[in-house]
Amino acid sequence: MDTEQKVEIVKKFGEEIITADELREVFETTKNPVAYDGFEPSGLATMPFGVFRPLVFKELMKTGIKFIFFLADWHAWINNKMGGDIEKIRNVGEYFIEVWRAAGIEKNAQFVWASDIMDQEYWKKVVLIAKNTSVKRATRALTIMGRKEGEMIEVAQYFYPMMQTADIFQLDVDITQLGLDQRRANILAREVAPQLGWKKPVVISHHMLMGLQGVKEPEGFDIEKKKDIQIASKMSKSRPQTAIFVHDSKEEIGKKIGKAFCEQKNIENNPILDYTKHIIFRAFDSFTIQREQKFGGEVTFENYEDLELAFWKGKLHPQDLKPAVAEKLDELVAPIRTHFETNKRAKELYEFVKKQDVTR
Repeated sequence: MDTEQKVEIVKKFGEEIITADELREVFETTKNPVAYDGFEPSGLATMPFGVFRPLVFKELMKTGIKFIFFLADWHAWINNKMGGDIEKIRNVGEYFIEVWRAAGIEKNAQFVWASDIMDQEYWKKVVLIAKNTSVKRATRALTIMGRKEGEMIEVAQYFYPMMQTADIFQLDVDITQLGLDQRRANILAREVAPQLGWKKPVVISHHMLMGLQGVKEPEGFDIEKKKDIQIASKMSKSRPQTAIFVHDSKEEIGKKIGKAFCEQKNIENNPILDYTKHIIFRAFDSFTIQREQKFGGEVTFENYEDLELAFWKGKLHPQDLKPAVAEKLDELVAPIRTHFETNKRAKELYEFVKKQDVTR
């Protein structure tokens, strides 16, 4: 696989790449570039975490990229996840590892805990980054925690952007591969790297799946309207009514999809089309929809573009699309659900996490 083929694979997943030319240089000079994605252990796994992200990772690994899955336990502690109880956070992190194991990515990735890399050199990096970052810039970066400026009540929360930026350099990654909502920390890393003589990372920001409710307007715009709407509308475990979880039964998935926003002929900010495009057509070569003969009978789509066109023209009704989407999503969730039903350790971790109060 040549450099351009590798870049094209990344472009299929990257909503934003900073920059494509730098990514080409990484592929040309490094046989196995290192990328990381970081996660706060903070509750039950949703479909974006357990289904979509593994699809992204498996595809990107075809380019030779080596992945680090970063369990940000101290970050979650600072962000008061799981009530700010570090032991509970660690247990949730172990649960996350079981989700990844069930999704089939364990053999091709490295799991790293934040608390395991926090040596003297790490904290020196945190301080150096802080000394090269204005208070205003740090305040703007606090949104990576999923919080607004007015919600910050502890000085410790200002450590968070500095720590997330230090993670990049401590792990010595070539690529940061996180959601669009984390771009501020990644951009901060690119800004301070030349000042400190460190390697500037390539930033790949992947798509964020929409919640079942559909579009949610952001409060003001930071990147650009389309991207900010995607961030505000994302599926989130902190809003369980908007989310599909990897433990949901086939019946639960069907009910949730049945109630999801999917306005006839509307292809903008439609969560059902979003899942079709970013999950189903990535996981399967084609997508068959069963319909009564009077409504056109069975139809098979080989690509998302044809399906979207049919929906926009009214040739495909939401009530026909929804059950087919639910069926395919259940097919992808089933192996993870089964793992937690049959593996003793996984089941224990799931039962533990399920009993916890999820805090924002």
